[in-house]
Amino acid sequence: MTKDLSTILGGWDYDASRVNARWVTGVDGLPKIQLRLDLGVLQMEMEGRPDGQTPHGYPSLLDYYRALETEGASHPALRLREENCTALQHEAVQYYYRYLAFYALGHLEGVVRDTEHNLEIFELVAHYAVEDELAWQFLQFFPYVRMMNARVIAEQSLEQKDHDTGIQIVEEAIKDIREFLNEYAEYEEDHHCEELELLTRMLEKLKKRKPRTEADCLQEDLDQAVAAEDYERAAVLRDALKKLQQEQMIP
Repeated sequence: MTKDLSTILGGWDYDASRVNARWVTGVDGLPKIQLRLDLGVLQMEMEGRPDGQTPHGYPSLLDYYRALETEGASHPALRLREENCTALQHEAVQYYYRYLAFYALGHLEGVVRDTEHNLEIFELVAHYAVEDELAWQFLQFFPYVRMMNARVIAEQSLEQKDHDTGIQIVEEAIKDIREFLNEYAEYEEDHHCEELELLTRMLEKLKKRKPRTEADCLQEDLDQAVAAEDYERAAVLRDALKKLQQEQMIP
């Protein structure tokens, strides 16, 4: 059997303008994800760690450290030194490649799971890294991963026509990223944040696409009446809105 990758890559050219990913079936009969890179291809497991490894007998290195955490924060292994952070960084990169592939393939549940995994790694390192600079090697990517997580959950909500949840998810992510930027301003030379811009545009689209309810129409009419100082009409609209809200609360 030849070890030349040309047999695998034949007919699958690399396209730098998009994420090149595909599903394949492994020799074990289970689905795998392949990600085409300029110099070759990555093959990843669909469940657990993308490389299929089980560090210290756990599904992931994050799971191993979480298990140590339950034993007590004084555990010496939870003083994450450079070598510990390097290993966690390698794991986070694996999950990054996989959730990129998942997103390209439309497997949104996988994106949510893997972005949450990396966000938990960030949280772990923020608590236990022995140096702030080690933690920053992870935390600098928080806005991107938080954005991807919220973006995909919002897209799932839209598929279920749940606009309110989608809007709430994006608003929470915007708040989290703003708080992060404020907290770590000393590390940021450029305060321009593309992730915030993307989420802000998404929020505007979500609000425009949200179907207008009777309460929305009454509230808009009420706001216009107040602005026009038509207080008699405003009083009528306020009563109508209050009555509608009371009716909606009745089981």
